[in-house]
Amino acid sequence: MTQPDTQAPDGTPDDTDAIARAARLSVAPMMDWTDRHCRVFHRLMSRQTLLYTEMVTAPALVRGGARHLLAFDAAEHPVALQLGGSDPEELAAAARMAEEEGYDEVNLNVGCPSDRVQSGFFGAVLMEKPDLVAECVAAMMARVRIPVTVKCRIGVDEQDPEVVLPAFVARMQSAGVRRMTIHARKAWLQGLSPKENRDIPPLDYPLVQGLKVGFPEMHLSINGGLATLDAAEEQLAAGMDGVMIGRAAYHQPADILMEADARIFGAAPSGRTVFDVVDEMRPYIARHLADGGRLHQVTRHMLGLFAGRPGARGWRRALSEGATRSGAGLDVLDAALEPVTQAAAAAE
Repeated sequence: MTQPDTQAPDGTPDDTDAIARAARLSVAPMMDWTDRHCRVFHRLMSRQTLLYTEMVTAPALVRGGARHLLAFDAAEHPVALQLGGSDPEELAAAARMAEEEGYDEVNLNVGCPSDRVQSGFFGAVLMEKPDLVAECVAAMMARVRIPVTVKCRIGVDEQDPEVVLPAFVARMQSAGVRRMTIHARKAWLQGLSPKENRDIPPLDYPLVQGLKVGFPEMHLSINGGLATLDAAEEQLAAGMDGVMIGRAAYHQPADILMEADARIFGAAPSGRTVFDVVDEMRPYIARHLADGGRLHQVTRHMLGLFAGRPGARGWRRALSEGATRSGAGLDVLDAALEPVTQAAAAAE
């Protein structure tokens, strides 16, 4: 974990500033994608980018006893847990679990538009209940010392984002929130699928960027439609404190994460290659297999590692087909490497 720079009143380390710096670039929480295996893989490419879990619901943790959903590897730091829920006490209890497990941050989901999430009364529907969200985050902050943050949309349905969003951010600020991530699209709770809600509502970057004028002390990250480090640097140059990248970081992880520490955080270039990343994943995969796990549970997140590079199609085919077979082991990884290794040798 990045070393803390400050101390809390009781003299113990306070990582708040370090985590805020990590949020200069983050990988979005994505259901069924950013699980613990994916995060270990991503961490090998960037030491500094802030990683988020998939959304975990507070009811599952508190009422369902599903604390195993919080398991993660120490190598993942800095890492944040995203929670879904709308009951202040339940969210506070779940946030406390997150802190006990060692997470660096807990984030409240106020942006997911899926029907399942709406039926549980959390996610984007909470954009219509800013006072309830404020009550939730206040309850969470009262129980933990790690940062409590919010990820939201610019509005939902017929709301006017130019009116609703500044009021929502102001309400979060008054509740004590100091860091937010804003997906620069409205969400339509009826009529659009979650996938359509990621693409169809128009992006409004200027609206989100303009919030920095009214809320200069808030750490504001922007999300939505950002797919390259060039785009991230443009947003940072426009005044945003952070940029969150989603699907591009998953499907083309090397293009985003292997240059992130140098370009976004100012670190010296590591000189590492995608082949180094594969080698560094081997011990983790071996432990996973020894514990009874299956190869594809890890390697499915690695399919895009060579995206855009010669031999990428062969890598993806060999890994996707071989890793699902019963008893698949590291030999599948070796076979999948052959097309990209041969292509690299031919290019020299």
